Amino acid sequence: MPASYLWLIPLLPFAGFLINGTLGRRLPRAFVSAVALIPTALSACLWIWLWFTMKAADAPESIHSFVSLFGNPWISISGFHADFAFTVDHLTLIMLGVVTCVGFLIHVYSVGYMAHEEGYWRFFAYLNLFMFFMLVLVLAANFVLLFVGWEGVGLASYLLIGFYFKKDSAANAGKKAFIVNRIGDFGFLLAMFLLIAHFGSLDFSTVFTAISQHPEWQGGFLTAIALLLVVGATGKSAQIPLYVWLPDAMEGPTPVSALIHAATMVTAGIYMVARTHTIFDRSPYALGVVAIIGAATAIFAACIGMVQHDIKRVLAYSTVSQLGYMFLACGVGAYTAGIFHLLTHAFFKALLFLAAGSVIHALSGEQDMRLMGGLRKRIPVTFWTMTMGVFAIAGIPPLAGFFSKDEILFRAFTSPNPIGKLLWLVGLITAGMTSFYMFRLWFKTFFGEERFEEHHDTHGHGDHGHGVHESPLVMTLPLMVLALLSIIGGWVGIPAALGGHDEIGAFLEPVLANGVTVTEVVSHGTELGLAAVSVLVALIGLFVAYVLYYKKPGTASSYAQRFPALYRLVENKFYIDEIYQAAIVTPLLVFSRLILGGLVDGGLVNGSGFAAGASARGLGSLVRRIQSGNIRSYAGWLALGAAAVIAVMIFGHSLWLH
Repeated sequence: MPASYLWLIPLLPFAGFLINGTLGRRLPRAFVSAVALIPTALSACLWIWLWFTMKAADAPESIHSFVSLFGNPWISISGFHADFAFTVDHLTLIMLGVVTCVGFLIHVYSVGYMAHEEGYWRFFAYLNLFMFFMLVLVLAANFVLLFVGWEGVGLASYLLIGFYFKKDSAANAGKKAFIVNRIGDFGFLLAMFLLIAHFGSLDFSTVFTAISQHPEWQGGFLTAIALLLVVGATGKSAQIPLYVWLPDAMEGPTPVSALIHAATMVTAGIYMVARTHTIFDRSPYALGVVAIIGAATAIFAACIGMVQHDIKRVLAYSTVSQLGYMFLACGVGAYTAGIFHLLTHAFFKALLFLAAGSVIHALSGEQDMRLMGGLRKRIPVTFWTMTMGVFAIAGIPPLAGFFSKDEILFRAFTSPNPIGKLLWLVGLITAGMTSFYMFRLWFKTFFGEERFEEHHDTHGHGDHGHGVHESPLVMTLPLMVLALLSIIGGWVGIPAALGGHDEIGAFLEPVLANGVTVTEVVSHGTELGLAAVSVLVALIGLFVAYVLYYKKPGTASSYAQRFPALYRLVENKFYIDEIYQAAIVTPLLVFSRLILGGLVDGGLVNGSGFAAGASARGLGSLVRRIQSGNIRSYAGWLALGAAAVIAVMIFGHSLWLH
């Protein structure tokens, strides 16, 4: 594919956004759907063409393309310049595939899910805008353009999460996502300023080449840059302490949840860390911070996910936990393992969210798993496809999630990080917890007695008046495709110890080759043993969920009643939102209302305006007396003025002579 056509990949969804955003209100829904889907499908086709064209290159280093959209620099200020330029390499190809292909499937699914919603045209306009900005982010050849895409997906997420803007909870969730991400973005901006100060450029190739040419650069300013980039990544990829926006993002329509969690926004932080690995490789301290944040987030979110009742919130905390796995991989220098898990996670998490949407669609908007049960015979396609997603994320071989998760655990176990074994243990425990809460969701939703009522659709989902029913083909077809990918998607990374060739590792090696090496050499037997342990832990999680929620369904409630304080603590998400509200939000509001609102706005701004008005009124009251309407008063003022003029002339002339 000629480089000059690379710009079409993001431009096509943007064209869909422009058409639906300006004309969609007056267009029939079928036309709106076509305008949204066709550009996205064409972008996916262009990615396929690009993939085969670049794979056909003879030398691995030639699998690279660069295109500048303007003949002159996009930004040129005081010696600094940046191009509006796109670049493609091995990492970009994988990310483009995830965004375009999974994004297209979510668009198709949305046609059925949103069929009876108001603002249909607006939803698809926002969806296309999201795709455009994510593709710009992935294709960017420099930090400036990456930041444009970075901010763009933040804007689009605000619009999509708050799609039901008449609901206060949805509007507040959109604002929360936007504000929390601004905190992370502030760190990203500071990192860019440091890059300009030390390198005079924000171009990837310039910065990374300069670092590679100076092996003596270790830590120092590179650590500062890396840590500031971590701040940005924790916001976008929902890691501790900036993860709080992502669970609330469930207020948006379910396809939005799938798009944000699987194919786009939350993976941007992982992509950014992998893309800038040259910087992180020179800072063991920054890598350690990334690893610790990832491990802590993984197990923390898994704890919360085990007791949630809303089916979408279980999946939301699952996403936070799985992103923690990816951070953990990057933190131990296993960037390839992190991207591999990003790839498989896109498949099974998109499947899980869309299947959850199909369940919600069948139950006319119900999301509480306590009001579900026995659905496997009512919605069989949804059941079997979601089963593949549950087994994949739980790490049951040979499904996709097993290979990518096991690679992360293996790299943590054999990493040079001093606490690598501890990180592996945390990841292993998290794997067991993941298996437990996902099979808990599975059993509570599809097995046991039916706890829902047959009722008509009152939430805008599905066909009115048909009760519990399977979703239409436009929704189930993407589920079937994603289920297949959740089964076979991990086979590209089967390690040699399990009889594979780790194709994805070899493919990404030219981009993600780094200085972090494994210090502990282990045999294939040890690798197989570690894999067996992780499978055993996943099976234990399945067994515990089976006993508590299928075999003896009242047991879990009895445990909750036996330890009410601990259960309430976890159920209420460790009161982190309440702590943030009391320690950060409320003081800021008080400060803004009393100090800024009272002193600055009320005192300085309003006071200066009042003073100016009072002065004008005082002067006016004096001048007004001249215009009294009394002829004798006018004659007096005229005489007084004439006397003053004569006095000035006489005394002024005398002073001039002297």
